[in-house]
Parts: sequence; structure tokens; C-alpha cells
Amino acid sequence: MRVLKAHSRAAASGLYKEVKLDPRKFPVLRWSWKIEGTIPKGDGRTKEGDDYAARVYVVFPRTLFWRTKAINYIWANKLSKGTTLPNAFSSNAMMVAVESGDEKVGTWVTEERNVYEDYRRLFGEEPPEIGAVALMTDTDNTGGEATAYYGDITLGGLSSQ
Repeated sequence: MRVLKAHSRAAASGLYKEVKLDPRKFPVLRWSWKIEGTIPKGDGRTKEGDDYAARVYVVFPRTLFWRTKAINYIWANKLSKGTTLPNAFSSNAMMVAVESGDEKVGTWVTEERNVYEDYRRLFGEEPPEIGAVALMTDTDNTGGEATAYYGDITLGGLSSQ
């Protein structure tokens, strides 16, 4: 497995990969990640606390930029696992807490989400084409510090069982 290490100190930056994928054909996002700790001042319900040690975005671009939508799969600081809410800065970005707190700090965790179903549930409409997948470790709003590791990330079809 290749690993990307991301470190942030009172800053924000991301890494993205442009793709053109039909979410009906490639609905399943799989990834692994590990963090060294959550952000003590992080709180996804406020602009001041909108920082996460790790997040994986799936971006659904539109012709008009301000209509672009995104799902942010986050390792939440305080939000309960399973919580979904609009991003503190934009209702076009929905946050999904797939992990939360420090219980699994230092442990590789593998995740799997059906982005097609998540999009339909979160936005109430059929999703457009997936245009990018992005990673972000950010601490610009809290002024904190975080380190995360990202393993393999794939978008694929449903597993036959």
C-alpha cells in the first residue's frame, strides 16, 4: 500500500484527482486512513471549528461553479459517528462523519461508502458525474495542528455477494 502523509499547522490545503465517472457505474468509494489525533477546538457545526485531521471529498461539478456539490467524508472531532450536516460555509457541501473522536487514533481504518446512495440521500436528487476525489487535512479555522495518513483510495462497482 502506498501512503500519503498530510500535516497541517494553522493552514489548509488539499490534494485532488480529477476523474470523470458515472456514480451509477462506480458508486463505491473505498479508502483507508489513520490520524495522530483529532483537533481539540474542531466543531463541524461552526465556521470557527470547521477543521478535520482527515477528510475525503467526492466532488460533483456543475456547469455553474456555485452549483457544484460535494460530499465530505470526515474523521470528526466531536460529532457522533453517522452524523450528517451541511458544511458550515456552504450547504452545497455535506459532511458525513464516518469516524469520530480519538478511540481509533493511530490505527489504520478502512472505510467503504456508496457515494451514489449518499448523494441521493443528502441532496434529494440524482447525482451528476463525479468530477474529482480530494483529500484534505486542515487546521486553518482553529489554528490547530493535525497529521493524517491516507492509504489506497478507489471508486468501483458494487461487490457481488
